[in-house]
Amino acid sequence: MYDPKSLKAEEFICHEEIEDTLKYADENKDNMPLIREILDKARLCKGLSHREASVLLACENPEILDEIYKLANEIKHKFYGNRIVMFAPLYLSNYCVNGCIYCPYHRQNHHIPRRKLTQEEVAKEVIALQDMGHKRLAIEAGEDPVNNPIEYILDCIKTIYSIQHKNGAIRRVNVNIAATTVENYRKLKEAGIGTYILFQETYHKESYEKLHPTGPKHNYAYHTEAMDRAMEGSIDDVGLGVLYGLEMYRYEFCGQLMHAEHLEAVHGVGPHTISVPRLKKADDIDPTKFDNGISDETFAKICALIRIAVPYTGMIISTRESQKVRAQVINLGVSQISGASRTSVGGYAEEERPTDTEQFDVSDQRSLDEVVRWLMETDHIPSFCTACYREGRTGDRFMSLCKSGQIQNCCHPNALITLKEFLEDYASPETKAIGEKMIAQELENIPNEKTRSIAKGYVEKVAHGERDFRF
Repeated sequence: MYDPKSLKAEEFICHEEIEDTLKYADENKDNMPLIREILDKARLCKGLSHREASVLLACENPEILDEIYKLANEIKHKFYGNRIVMFAPLYLSNYCVNGCIYCPYHRQNHHIPRRKLTQEEVAKEVIALQDMGHKRLAIEAGEDPVNNPIEYILDCIKTIYSIQHKNGAIRRVNVNIAATTVENYRKLKEAGIGTYILFQETYHKESYEKLHPTGPKHNYAYHTEAMDRAMEGSIDDVGLGVLYGLEMYRYEFCGQLMHAEHLEAVHGVGPHTISVPRLKKADDIDPTKFDNGISDETFAKICALIRIAVPYTGMIISTRESQKVRAQVINLGVSQISGASRTSVGGYAEEERPTDTEQFDVSDQRSLDEVVRWLMETDHIPSFCTACYREGRTGDRFMSLCKSGQIQNCCHPNALITLKEFLEDYASPETKAIGEKMIAQELENIPNEKTRSIAKGYVEKVAHGERDFRF
């Protein structure tokens, strides 16, 4: 029985409810009065239910699609303005005991080199990332209780935060590791992590168990209920994601929204982020063997509808996607992107991007400076801000700030201050010239006069060598 307040995976992600929802969506995909009613509700920026959003996903009317895209853009700007948060993944270890058939790190893959960073190697990776200009990382590791125990992850986090190189510092570490215990989540919280991220891969239980035939990840319920344990362990910002291409996309879309509704219903706080990765080619993984791939057009529609259905969430897109696709979905709701990513263990310290331990092919291989310049040329503010976590604006505090619209008076100036740091310390002359012009223009768009004046003062201090100001 479907119950969003239940703590049992098969009740808050109820297969029968998803099937009923997809049937309802098919029956109403051309019901224009209902669709207009749903769009009118969406314009209130309070979100949509999984059933309402599924109707819009099923609708193939070109005029409705244009309205969806326009509305997604408007909602994104209402909550997040024209800011795009920058981050990079950091792969610590590719040792893994799971048998996931879509991931090259699966334990049956005997020809991929296995590697685990020492703390000295972690430090080298961090320095390389700092020298690009990154301030925010998402650490990744395979599931292996012997090679990658929680103690190893905690040591890596401690090392990352300890490295100060020139003007560089990693100010926020997000964590994407396997589902674990309440006790371990509490340890991660005490280590000062930002968001805990865990991709569901697929919400279809039968498919999930076939895709994860061996290893601890085979346990669908334990994996799906991980966010509840994380929140019980005091982690109040969690990030959801499915791997589009493993199962039918409409099923996954519905399940993802149901998971968001569950978190809101039980904890009063929905997902801090939602990621939308697509299955990509990797060592011994051929995505064409999976028959649920989606087109760029369908992918864009999914992104737009997630923004409409969950207006407050941060939406993440990685360098799995090409520059062309990233350019489109940034205007449809995406608020965070990775830049200059390397998905191999120890990849950043190497001059040339190594491919032998990559988890997946990187489509967008531009440098961080190139990505930053591209964003500004398309009127987006690249933000390296981490202020909310450092000021304790997490969980319901962040959500209330976001939902009320007050985010503009802290996140907007913080984005400009951190962009100024990047321009002073890392940018090419061309990028710096474009950025200086953008900062001057965007400072005038800060709504609160006092905040605007203080922000201008902080930007000036950064120009004279001071660092790390925030609202």
